[in-house]
Amino acid sequence: MKKIFIIALLFPLLSCFHKGDLSVFDSTSLASFAKVDSDTTILILKDFFPSISKIDSVRSNTLEVNRFTTFDTISVIKNANTKRVNQLTLYSNGNKGTLIVLDHTSVSKGDLKAITINNSSRSVSISIIGPKADFVVLWQNSIIDPFNVSTTKGKKSDEYTQIKVDIPHYASKMERSYIRVIAYSKDDISNDILIPISYGRVIDNISQLKRDDLHAQIMYSLMIDRFYDGNPANTRKLNDPQVLPIVDYFGGDLEGITKKVDEGFFNDLGVNTIWLSPITQNPNDAWGLYPDPKTKFSGYHGYWPIFLTKIDDRFGTEVDLRKLLDYSHSNNINVILDYVANHMHIDSPTLRENPDWTTPDTTPDGRPNFELWDEFRLTTWFDRHIPTLDLEREEVYMPMTDSALFWLENFKFDGFRHDATKHIPEVFWRTLTSKIRERISDRTIYQIGETYGSPMLIDSYVRNGMLDAQFDFNVYDSMIWSMINKDGSFKDVWNALSGSLRIYGYHNLMGYITGNHDRPRFISLAGGALLPDEDSKLAGWKREIGVGDSIAYSKLSLLHAFIMTIPGVPTIYYGDEYGEPGGNDPDNRKWMRFDGYNSKERETLNKLKRLTSLRRGSMALIYGDIFPLYISDDVLSFARIYMGETYIIALNKSDQTKVLELDLPISINSKVVNTIFGRLVMLDGNRARIEVDPNSFTIISSYK
Repeated sequence: MKKIFIIALLFPLLSCFHKGDLSVFDSTSLASFAKVDSDTTILILKDFFPSISKIDSVRSNTLEVNRFTTFDTISVIKNANTKRVNQLTLYSNGNKGTLIVLDHTSVSKGDLKAITINNSSRSVSISIIGPKADFVVLWQNSIIDPFNVSTTKGKKSDEYTQIKVDIPHYASKMERSYIRVIAYSKDDISNDILIPISYGRVIDNISQLKRDDLHAQIMYSLMIDRFYDGNPANTRKLNDPQVLPIVDYFGGDLEGITKKVDEGFFNDLGVNTIWLSPITQNPNDAWGLYPDPKTKFSGYHGYWPIFLTKIDDRFGTEVDLRKLLDYSHSNNINVILDYVANHMHIDSPTLRENPDWTTPDTTPDGRPNFELWDEFRLTTWFDRHIPTLDLEREEVYMPMTDSALFWLENFKFDGFRHDATKHIPEVFWRTLTSKIRERISDRTIYQIGETYGSPMLIDSYVRNGMLDAQFDFNVYDSMIWSMINKDGSFKDVWNALSGSLRIYGYHNLMGYITGNHDRPRFISLAGGALLPDEDSKLAGWKREIGVGDSIAYSKLSLLHAFIMTIPGVPTIYYGDEYGEPGGNDPDNRKWMRFDGYNSKERETLNKLKRLTSLRRGSMALIYGDIFPLYISDDVLSFARIYMGETYIIALNKSDQTKVLELDLPISINSKVVNTIFGRLVMLDGNRARIEVDPNSFTIISSYK
């Protein structure tokens, strides 16, 4: 009777399910959920299914669909039948696929929850908690066969539903596939659930994950010239009197990074993806001008490319690069390359041969078109010596995307960090990603962008056909200001994070940072050595910036604990593992220190190593669902749950001990509880009392 009931319940939603061979929609990557933000929304289907050459038709029972002249552009129009979770059924050469379309307009927040509760190797069980909920279950990009889903109602049938999903037999044909579940009601949408599958069996053990399981990444960002000098013979400073030493070359190189891989530095720290700063050849002379103190700059940072397919000889050779990649991969470490597409140095032979490839250096109203980041974001120049490329023109973006492909085709990079993403037109990203999918088939390629702006602007690039992710600077900023401002509140942090989860998905690949090469060091802000409202770049030039109040080390550990326990890809900026102080660029780009730490730095580093080990060893912290438990100005507590494995996390930024009474989404067995940080006072089923020290955090785990 259960099977019959679920068919009746779900049949209106089941417009496409499997009857034999794999659909082309399922053998490609997961299509992110589309969103409608108005009565009429334009969708480009190629953004969600970039590997499918042609969509023959699109249908929906709950949205009106109109097609444009280009085969993959449609408009979806809400009508009286539109639900919170809608389906577009797509047809291509006899294959069916599904694109989920969410309507988040005017929904309530947090009433509806979907929780993975347990599994066998061939099935999973999920609880849906909330009033009068419906749900959708997908395997890959298709609604799952209704015979694979059964349902049980709780005592209060309108408040609780448990579903059991049997893994479809055709999943055994794929090394990695996914079950996805999302629930909805008239006024709400739940968190989305993601369950990885290996050859038809549920992955519930961390040992089953591989290097290219992107959700399991912990990333480490370094600047090559400032990290470690492995070969002093290639160190060549400008030694120009117009260039202050802090912006000359220091001597870090590829061999230095390889030595640190070989010594086990990255494995010991617990990171498994290295983000390299740009490696392309930069000019051999000084450029730019800073007025006070007056100085020009070298191209030590790598962001002024002269040749797009040549390694800067100060960093090493092609042999050095291949050795770094080989050593990294043999140590189970990915390497992604920071790629600069927006501009080239004015002395580049490419620009000399094609001077018309750049955007105008004046705006239409006659102003200098420099640093107009938002007003003219697709044309503005970053500086006079690095003209912006006109990447909306095919004769420009085609060779430029080929230049990016050069690094993937000739070297075993695992992806790109893309500089200045929002300043580059979408056609570039679609073209590049299409070429990657056509030409690179031997490994998973991860692409993460850099965009400062609203979540909607950031999200507009996060599509299967463009980028996998971007850095979520909005959540980072909320965390900074919540801890350094007197009136800062963790409520703002949760609002920013929960907003991001709704927009980017609850299992996104967004980057969550400790800092980066364009921001002042977090620890100096947290300790008061830098003031929130001062010019942190100028401060770095004018004085030696330290940590300030030593409580900053505890606040840095709070930031570490936060990014290691939320969804996404935690990203450590070199030196932030122990608390390197500094202002903004270039003061945030000092020599990396590998020893000589003071007691606070050692404590901070060791605590981070425990956190990275925890993250990498937990399916719940990688694939778990996230639920708020307690939110106040000074305390943020949430749970991560995956297949009955539960983590309780609580952050306390106040100077007083906090005792929290928590209602948990599921009942926990007190016999299998592990207190990792902090103190557990009481646990009784789905009730817990925990203690959190001042400026500290508590993490408690429970296994099924």
